[in-house]
Amino acid sequence: MSYFSDVERDLVVAERTDLADGVVALDLVAHNGRDLPAWTPGSHVDLILGPGLERQYSLCGDAEDRTRWRVAVLRETAGRGGSMRVHDEVVVGQRLRVRGPRNHFAFEPAPGMRYRFVAGGIGITPIRGMVRAAEAAGADWTLDYAGRSRSTMAFATALTEAFGDRVHVHAADEGGRLDVAGFAAGLEETDAVYVCGPARLIQALESAVPEGRLHVERFEAKEFGAPVWPEPFEVELATSGEIVTVAPEQSVLEAIEEQAPDTLVLSSCRRGTCGTCEVAVLEGEVEHRDSVLTPLEQEGDTIMMICVSRAACPRLVLDL
Repeated sequence: MSYFSDVERDLVVAERTDLADGVVALDLVAHNGRDLPAWTPGSHVDLILGPGLERQYSLCGDAEDRTRWRVAVLRETAGRGGSMRVHDEVVVGQRLRVRGPRNHFAFEPAPGMRYRFVAGGIGITPIRGMVRAAEAAGADWTLDYAGRSRSTMAFATALTEAFGDRVHVHAADEGGRLDVAGFAAGLEETDAVYVCGPARLIQALESAVPEGRLHVERFEAKEFGAPVWPEPFEVELATSGEIVTVAPEQSVLEAIEEQAPDTLVLSSCRRGTCGTCEVAVLEGEVEHRDSVLTPLEQEGDTIMMICVSRAACPRLVLDL
């Protein structure tokens, strides 16, 4: 189940904490001291860091604490500039524009209350809240946490101290690489697997874990080949009645911005990983090219991410 809010608010950086090598946490509070909206494990927010610079970060604090939201940011020197801005420029007392929270990676009840969590690197951020929720519910759970070294793995020490041998840390510099095949072989029929991490880790688990039991959040966009409908197609905007033509080299989002600029469409990552540009589909067949929706959510073509997904037919009608 997905949940999203498009509300934007200015929050104050109350604390800034170095969690691990290259990972900094920001604690965000309301400037007037009021409680912030509730959130559920798996939620993320958009940090609006400047014109054209919006980035998504998972909420990784205590969901019961309504006074603050916490995000943890990995410094990515080869990234697109968002994490560098956070690490180099954001200071305590500064106001940040924040949108959300959204949740396309919801933690849901599993048969038998059995959960197997897997995190790779900064992928621990959405998983941490799920671990807390599973523990509070009295569930049977374990966490396999993989990274380069313990010094780079945020929350590793706190998790092992709090939960003991339920947490398995796989530090590569200690020879502790995660054995995905062995992990999958040890699963029981009622185990639900939640994973967030690098693409190679997710791909390995997708190959090893039976379909329907794996719940995934991706930080990196999936790769797709040529579109199934290689010709231009029309998109009707149901509210205004405007019709835009999407060229083969354009996204639906780009076509709307160019040809119907008065239409309000939110977007952020423009890579199909955040869910900000989700739009209801009223008519037509969709080629889903996002990295957010589950196969079940894609069935029926009722919603699409217009920054990457396309028509699989000559015409779409969108609820815009």
